Amino acid sequence: MYFVKILGMLAPALIGLGGAALYGQAAASQSSATPQGGNAPDSAPLFDVEAIHRNIDDRSGRNHIYSSPLDGHFRAVNVSAKMLARWAFEMPESRIVDGPAWFNSTMFDIDAKADSVVDSRMAGLSSDAGRREKERMVRALLAERFKLATHIETRELPIYALVVAKGGAKLGAIQTNGTTINSGYGHMEVQGSNSVALLAEELAKVVGRVVQDKTGIDGRYNLVLKWSPDLASAPVPNGSAGSSAADNSGPSIFTAIEEQLGLKLESQKGPVEVLVIDHIEMPSEN
Repeated sequence: MYFVKILGMLAPALIGLGGAALYGQAAASQSSATPQGGNAPDSAPLFDVEAIHRNIDDRSGRNHIYSSPLDGHFRAVNVSAKMLARWAFEMPESRIVDGPAWFNSTMFDIDAKADSVVDSRMAGLSSDAGRREKERMVRALLAERFKLATHIETRELPIYALVVAKGGAKLGAIQTNGTTINSGYGHMEVQGSNSVALLAEELAKVVGRVVQDKTGIDGRYNLVLKWSPDLASAPVPNGSAGSSAADNSGPSIFTAIEEQLGLKLESQKGPVEVLVIDHIEMPSEN
């Protein structure tokens, strides 16, 4: 599980990816923002102190990023360089390509702090502006300590299109407020300003491909999905729901989407904007 905590001006907000709970407006901005390619610009503020250590003792499977948009402190516990890139570039991990094997497997603890001038500057920014500033700072850290070089390009890749199934969508009542992403082993709950688009992003982490929302459905719904994790990667024959193996413990995720939400995943190929890792090095510890 991957937890990201963002502390807002009035109340904490917790953002989770691949097994966490997410509350607050910060989540929506992370999901909908346009990814930024390349390395951090020279004008990005820098951390004054950057402590990086490999994490070889944590067996919990939990990964944490703690960051406030109102100060220059950034802390990560048991995260891979790919997780850091996902956070800093606002690019889903399924759309971050290339890079060595350790990029996604070696875990790090990071504690980075800026000086008081940066703290004061960020304290006067809005939450969204502060988040953007912190992302630039982490991109600068990746460029300096990991020697990260990247670029954005469009590739023709296998994708899943999320569409409305025959019989129509079964999404429930429109919700007036609240943002939640709670994903775990065989279950998922999503609610946000555009719940179906958020669902597509979360599904991509389970099925291993980019999932593009082609339902044409906007709005805030509380979407709950339960499936058999053992069948999560079962193929979709001819773009229809179903699985290639029998399992009495529950449906495949493809079947669950159709039966429980009235949606389905269709296998297609399409242009996908990806963040390409041109170069990265293992950082020295300090």
